[in-house]
Amino acid sequence: MSAVVLVEGASDRIALETLARRRGRDLAAEGVSIAAIGGAQAIGRVLDDLGGTSLTIAGLCDVGEEADFRRAFERAGLDADRVYVCTADLEDELIRALGTAAVEGVLDANGDLGSFRTLQKQAVWRDRSVQDQLRRFMGSGARRKVRYAAVLVDALDLGRVPTPLDGVLAAV
Repeated sequence: MSAVVLVEGASDRIALETLARRRGRDLAAEGVSIAAIGGAQAIGRVLDDLGGTSLTIAGLCDVGEEADFRRAFERAGLDADRVYVCTADLEDELIRALGTAAVEGVLDANGDLGSFRTLQKQAVWRDRSVQDQLRRFMGSGARRKVRYAAVLVDALDLGRVPTPLDGVLAAV
């Protein structure tokens, strides 16, 4: 292995692996691994474990975890500019890149549009933007996040890939 991308969770790993495949990259053949670290709080420990290696290391995180990732990279003697940050989170990036109508189409094609419409009727979500409703729906369970990570990336126009996703893959 020559490079590793550290991501918070399984949905991030799946999204990047799917994007790499769509871009024609064979990460395994290139010696690149994408490691889900089990949450941002683990970044320091993971970087400590990788200390002293000659690996190229990059990271992808949500905006709320940016400071922790950058501090951990700096403490490990790594360039904090190798941390790529999703505006809110992975789901937000993918929803914005696809557009809400396309995401609703993906939900419909996967049998989840009815469940999404139920969420939209709930008082707490009724007056929120469709973007916010979709983020909540996508993030309302680890299984849904993981399932839709690949499906949404597969639906992307490769000319509209979110910058942090393209950036972190280009870094390795």
